Amino acid sequence: MDSLAGHFLISTPQMPDPRFQEQVIYLCVHNDVGAMGLVINNPNPEITLLDVLHGSCLTIPEGTLPPVYMGGPVEVDAGFILHATESYDRYSVEVKSGVFLSRDSRLLEDISVGQGPENFLFMLGYAGWGAGQLEGELVDNSWLTVPADLEVLFHTPDALKWKKAAQTFGIDISIFGDIIGYA
Repeated sequence: MDSLAGHFLISTPQMPDPRFQEQVIYLCVHNDVGAMGLVINNPNPEITLLDVLHGSCLTIPEGTLPPVYMGGPVEVDAGFILHATESYDRYSVEVKSGVFLSRDSRLLEDISVGQGPENFLFMLGYAGWGAGQLEGELVDNSWLTVPADLEVLFHTPDALKWKKAAQTFGIDISIFGDIIGYA
């Protein structure tokens, strides 16, 4: 199977794990060893970016701060920054054309003083799969995969991302899999 890095995993109505119902994951790594991704539509109501910046003794930028997301159930104390840019990759690795991932606290420092990327998501934790595990979930119709869309990733309200990610490709995810046929 080709790598799905840079794609969305959109949970289908058949998703058996309640932690991932109506979730969209941006897949950052997918290879023979396994997969790693970040949930992009699950803001954490208990912690804010203001809390994170205060806790790190960083400057608080002016304006409204974006939410902190629960990136997944693995290593929920680990911070990740997913961002888009054409030139800002100093502390990051490129996942796919213009989308970067970082765990470097220096990027958070740059964000705090208004010198970081304009479009970013800050996450705690990630979603991970062992070798072959994601492929099994794909066969079970737990996930739909589509190429990631930057508009959905960074500019769509969280409550709309699940449906919008699929609608971008002409799919009504709310009824996905309700009709099963045989040819």
